[in-house]
Amino acid sequence: MTVLRLTRRGTLAVFAGAAASPFAASPFAAGPFAEGPFAARADAAASPAAAPVPEVHGMSAFGDLKYPAGFSHFDYVDPKAPKGGSFSQIGPTFAYNQNPNTFNTMNMFVLRGDGAQGLELTFASLMARALDEPDAMYGLAAQAVAIDPEGLEVRFRLRPGITFHDGTPITPEDVVFSLDTLKREGHPRITQALSRLESTRADGDVVAVRFAPDRARDAPLFVAGLPILSKAYYAGKAFDAATLEPPLGSGPYRVGRMEPGRFIEYVRVADWWGADLPAMRGSNNFDVVRYEYFRDRDVGFEAFKAGEYLFREEFTSRVWARGYDFPALKDRRVVRDETPDNTPSGTQGWFLNTRREVFKDRRVREALQFAFDFEWVNQNVMFGSYFRAYSFFQNSNLEAHGAPDADELALLEPLRDRLDPDVFGAAAMPPVSDGSGQDRSLLRRAVQLLDEAGWRVQGGKRVNARGEPLAIEFLMFERSFEPHHAALIKNLKLIGVEGTMRLVDPVQYQARRADFDFDVIVQRFNLGPTPSEVLRSLFSSSAAGLKGSDNLAGIADPAVDRLIEAALAAPTRADLVAACRALDRVLRAGRYWVPHWYKASHWLAYWDVFGRPATKPHYGRGAPETWWRDAAKSAKIGR
Repeated sequence: MTVLRLTRRGTLAVFAGAAASPFAASPFAAGPFAEGPFAARADAAASPAAAPVPEVHGMSAFGDLKYPAGFSHFDYVDPKAPKGGSFSQIGPTFAYNQNPNTFNTMNMFVLRGDGAQGLELTFASLMARALDEPDAMYGLAAQAVAIDPEGLEVRFRLRPGITFHDGTPITPEDVVFSLDTLKREGHPRITQALSRLESTRADGDVVAVRFAPDRARDAPLFVAGLPILSKAYYAGKAFDAATLEPPLGSGPYRVGRMEPGRFIEYVRVADWWGADLPAMRGSNNFDVVRYEYFRDRDVGFEAFKAGEYLFREEFTSRVWARGYDFPALKDRRVVRDETPDNTPSGTQGWFLNTRREVFKDRRVREALQFAFDFEWVNQNVMFGSYFRAYSFFQNSNLEAHGAPDADELALLEPLRDRLDPDVFGAAAMPPVSDGSGQDRSLLRRAVQLLDEAGWRVQGGKRVNARGEPLAIEFLMFERSFEPHHAALIKNLKLIGVEGTMRLVDPVQYQARRADFDFDVIVQRFNLGPTPSEVLRSLFSSSAAGLKGSDNLAGIADPAVDRLIEAALAAPTRADLVAACRALDRVLRAGRYWVPHWYKASHWLAYWDVFGRPATKPHYGRGAPETWWRDAAKSAKIGR
């Protein structure tokens, strides 16, 4: 299923893709469909004569597919993996309205309420993503797909025998209903992504989807990964209602036991129609997948040590450095592992809300960058575990480096009159401190910027021409970030800026974030290997005023909009790289954030009861989707 995901990696993050679902699509990581043989022909069971162009078994952003028609399974799974047992964790990622600390609704696809983690496991989609390719998708509910030469009409042919969990068939009418409903009533991230969807229609066993000429590169892939909803089930029901009634699904799992705010379980559908398809074979191996909820990270860690749940991805450097010395780890009942994270790290930082008057001046925003001593925080709070973030496309080939090259200049030169001259020099980098915690040279530069912006010192505090103090509130929902905030707030006080932390409950936090009711907020955005529509969601003028969007900084810059459209229209991956690098330069020059940190690995710990394939998916950690319960290991440690 197509989702925008958030992660606990130091904070929250928007991810392009849900690796734990059967439809792990890359909603904002795809591109225009190249003309020519971008994929092998689908099997003979399809009916290419009924389609305007030949049908194929998969599609990708730029026409490259790793797996041919008739492939058996993805390389990163074990097709003979045993089924059974359970998997339990604190959810590491979140999508749409899902809340990391609680839930009160079974509808994750709307803005209202706090959705339960894992609900995507209960839905099937037209196609499923391969996690060892940047954006390729292969057939799930759709056995074949045909795309017209202009890339504006996509026809998905449904496979026979596919059903919802109540046994009723999945029909093209259900798919049409799903797309129309999600476009009209879905979460703002979904409605924005579907804004260029012009029409949908059922044609026999085919769903025909038509897009506007300016559609995003990833629009067909996004549609292929959306959940298929039952039209009959929602007849007489309000789709956007917040309800604890489990929805009628069509995926590999159905909702089992739950206690709102404490846990939710998903039970494997034993006779699921998709289990032996190539895109699903060897995955979804656990009989029960359970998500635990803890409002406090330390309490959650203690529960893991006690064996109350079995798998944990660690996001707190202090705990990773000092906490894993308990008996079960020492006697090897618990395994501690660090595995590569090959996904682009995106960006993480304090995002400054330019809808607030105080942050409309770039010099004020830049002053905050000079006040943050990353080097001190990394060594004294995070045990030297991280690298400094500096790019909106961190840990990828889309980062801007040095001066712009010829391809970037071709995009930037027509916008020169609208751009800061700094854009045409070396790409902006955050300052590097002496590691003292209050580097005087950097604080002097922050003072100079505030002076230039008209914030003078009066009685030890910065005030504007109206005598109003420069006060900044940092919105938070958990205490684990207090030391990081405190280091910045301490330095702000030294230069006359009043900084305060505001800790609210997760529900209030989600509501204030959706309403842009904050001065500064922490966020991590992961843009995926092939960013597309997500760029509009994060940085465009149209998203700046859209409630619930991810344009947290309120960026509304015509030059940024032009570069986003250039990225979305890029005909080749090389053109996409140039457009993203140019965009990266402009965003970094705007100082819309105080960049945080990143690392290219997963910190994992788990009770030693699991088996896993020899190969990890390149763009995922592999758990739980490809792991399984090992009966011998479970017996050995008595679990």
